[in-house]
Amino acid sequence: MADDLPPLNALRAFEATARLNSVSQAAEALHVTHGAVSRQIKVLETHLGVALFVKDGRGIKLTDEGLRLRDASREAFDRLRSVCTQLGRAGREAPFVLGCSGSLLARWFIPRLGRLRADLPALRLHLSAGEGDLDPRRPGLDALLVYAEPPWPVDMHVHVLLEERIGPVLSPHFAGFVRLHEAPVTALLDQSLLHTTSRPQAWPSWAQEQGLAAAQLQLGQAFEHLYYLLEAAVAGLGVAIAPEPLVADDIRAGRLAAPWGFTPTKAALALWVPRRAADGRAEQLAQWLRCELQRQLS
Repeated sequence: MADDLPPLNALRAFEATARLNSVSQAAEALHVTHGAVSRQIKVLETHLGVALFVKDGRGIKLTDEGLRLRDASREAFDRLRSVCTQLGRAGREAPFVLGCSGSLLARWFIPRLGRLRADLPALRLHLSAGEGDLDPRRPGLDALLVYAEPPWPVDMHVHVLLEERIGPVLSPHFAGFVRLHEAPVTALLDQSLLHTTSRPQAWPSWAQEQGLAAAQLQLGQAFEHLYYLLEAAVAGLGVAIAPEPLVADDIRAGRLAAPWGFTPTKAALALWVPRRAADGRAEQLAQWLRCELQRQLS
């Protein structure tokens, strides 16, 4: 009977928590509070009469009963997402919806939209911007263009496009440009460095690769997103750090300089496509993106 089923909100809260292995991340994904997710899980445990999670150090882990429900709920929700997506589309004529960060959209994709339309005229591409809140598992997205580190999610077909390389950049209008332009990387230890709250490890990770003590870095003005950070750098407000493709056009135009080059990280720019939704359009787009990135950086 339908009355035997737990509340749908409780099942959604459990499925997201089990998939992400985090109450906080589940709350973010569902656009609710941490407390709301915890309450829904408690409702579900009370309804079923079993514990689904136990504490594991500072985190949580699934019980045996939780593992069984995780597998069943994942399959059910994946099926529901797939069917709802199909019902909401007008077949193959629907646009291909690509999610990416606002910084990537503004600084890399939009300047190339004209070329993409000329090269792939049959691809009806719709771009959806977000900052860490885009999930191609949810209805409404066909793929996600993202910088991320492996291992890759097992439910995604991942097209790796380019290894990530990051480096410091500054404008010729920056007051210290002449001195820094010919200086060794150690000169950056005396600078108040521009950085983002969305990626706090960018500068420390880069410094470690350069043999610098991350603790000696002086982080100055913070920006919420990379786009704002790079706009500040172009305006001559200081030294920023960024992935190479997002600043290569500015370097070529003379708006920015990268005196110390770019250093590989463990991450890569990749196109994530849900295996349940993969089609020829994703393959076409991945190939175009790969060629465009190679053309830009060659």
